[in-house]
Amino acid sequence: MENKKVGWAGWAVLEQAGRTAVAAVASVLVARLVRLPETYWAAITTLVIAQSSLGAAMKVSGERFIGTALGAGVGSILATYFAPHVAIYGVALFLLGLLIAAVRSDRRAYRFGGVALTIVLLVPRTGPAWQVGFHRFAEVTIGIVVALAMTVAWPEKEEVAGAKE
Repeated sequence: MENKKVGWAGWAVLEQAGRTAVAAVASVLVARLVRLPETYWAAITTLVIAQSSLGAAMKVSGERFIGTALGAGVGSILATYFAPHVAIYGVALFLLGLLIAAVRSDRRAYRFGGVALTIVLLVPRTGPAWQVGFHRFAEVTIGIVVALAMTVAWPEKEEVAGAKE
């Protein structure tokens, strides 16, 4: 298996680091502007997406959006009626997988949906489940939108000399 290190390539490395930092900070600031409680989810999503070319980012962003919406929705509904319990969580993950398949999405949607579902169902919350689910959905959506905007405004070079993909 090839080692995936980022090598020093002069200006290209500086540009990638700057682009990534600007995108992540912008997503945190937008999430703060709309007063979301856990703005780091916007930054995490931006980091995942901003490391791609526009074509790759567009393709996976739709799946991540669908998965997050479904995972947060299923988690919110179940958390409203059931206490956090590992059996409920397991059944919910299974049902989410079936739902993702029913809407013809893929594993990327299931992965992001599973993360949202896990947060809504298992992380202790102080507010209603629907609110936690909505916050996760909003934070991830902000991260996706900021990453895509950055990919258009400041595209990453397809190949960075000295870097291994």
